[in-house]
Amino acid sequence: MTEIEIRLARELPAYAARVLEALEAAGYEAWVVGGWVRDALLGASGHDVDVTTSAPWQETARVLRAAGIEVHETGTAHGTVTAVVDGSPVETTTYRVEGAYSDRRHPDEVRFVTDVREDLARRDFTVNAMAFHPKRGLLDPFDGEKDLAARVIRAVGEPRRRFEEDALRVLRAVRFACRLDATIEPATQAALVTCAPELSEIAQERIGQEMDGILATGHAAWALRHEFSVLCVAVPELAPMAGFDQKSPYHAHDVLEHTARVCAGVEEFTGGRPMAALRWAALLHDVAKPACWSEDVSGRGHFFGHPEEGARVARRVMERLAIPREVVRAACALVRLHDFEIRATAPSMRRMLAELEALAPGQARELAFALLDLKRSDAVAKAPACMGYAVELDAMSAVLRRELAGGGVWRARDLAVGGADVIRERGVDPGPGVGMVLAQLLAAVMAGEVKNEREALLAWLRW
Repeated sequence: MTEIEIRLARELPAYAARVLEALEAAGYEAWVVGGWVRDALLGASGHDVDVTTSAPWQETARVLRAAGIEVHETGTAHGTVTAVVDGSPVETTTYRVEGAYSDRRHPDEVRFVTDVREDLARRDFTVNAMAFHPKRGLLDPFDGEKDLAARVIRAVGEPRRRFEEDALRVLRAVRFACRLDATIEPATQAALVTCAPELSEIAQERIGQEMDGILATGHAAWALRHEFSVLCVAVPELAPMAGFDQKSPYHAHDVLEHTARVCAGVEEFTGGRPMAALRWAALLHDVAKPACWSEDVSGRGHFFGHPEEGARVARRVMERLAIPREVVRAACALVRLHDFEIRATAPSMRRMLAELEALAPGQARELAFALLDLKRSDAVAKAPACMGYAVELDAMSAVLRRELAGGGVWRARDLAVGGADVIRERGVDPGPGVGMVLAQLLAAVMAGEVKNEREALLAWLRW
């Protein structure tokens, strides 16, 4: 075996090796396939391991149980059972080939075969069509290792057929290109563009998972610049951004290029680790600009109300794609406030925190820093004259950190007094009036008119 194969054999988790050994001791053939092989070749082997075998699923279950391995029959219609070894699941599937895909997503029939090469031939991309065995080494009939080294995404066999079988592969190709920092081979690229309209037949939840995966790679800017026609089928609301001249002294780029630069900016300013909501907000922060555009008598463009409308559009898009509710709420808050005026003062930071709290309860603290990163990215993606604002935001970040370290106040519950104090000091009855007084007191504290100290607040109530 080669040095690489020896390394892979050493890195293969023991729980996966046990599944292979049990099946082969019973006279069947078995291989590790899929993502573990691809990632291990890149030097980043993971814990999720899939196995494919010549054994029918019923035999797989019998053999593994006889070896003392827990088995769950998770997908027997497709020949899949899940083995659990030392708490780690190993999906184990019989070699198979698939028939036509009438719904562009699921095969009309599955036929089990005895040759692993036939099984590999049905897979989407060459980098995912390799098998590995700790004794037999790497099985790579489609030169996936070569494509992986060259950072090329290439369909297995005839590209258009692969995408017509499963339209979601169109977005998977983009996701893998982003994740692996790869290019898409020309014939594969042509086929995915041709087949992209078939994404309309795919469940929105599945499209949302792939879009979320694309953003999670940190290379959304590349996807916007190189695969925009595909993204527009997945999220039609993006389409008007392309070529939209903002006609503004504040902008040197159309809305699409500006958005790509903001997506790249949030990765840069967060060290490649922005929260999911910030990535979605970067993508959608200006999605409503084309709809909100107006031109004054001098020919200058304006986008009055685009943050508010953008938040509405972002919510519609993300809910349609079944993005988690907390991510939707946080992303929409960031979109809504990305043009919110702030200054490097404690009262301004408190107002920002209060606005975030109202839009995304319980998330204001972490979203405050995300909003500053979004604003910073927005600034450097505008005209050169606007880039200095990014430096001003550094000062605002310092004020925000001091405010939070000092027990910043932006919610009524953060006050050093409560409803019982209002009732006692003001003589009001329990009810809405208590909340109104606390809201007034909070506003005074946020404005810096009174300190959030119990005696000072009680004095304010008695006044």
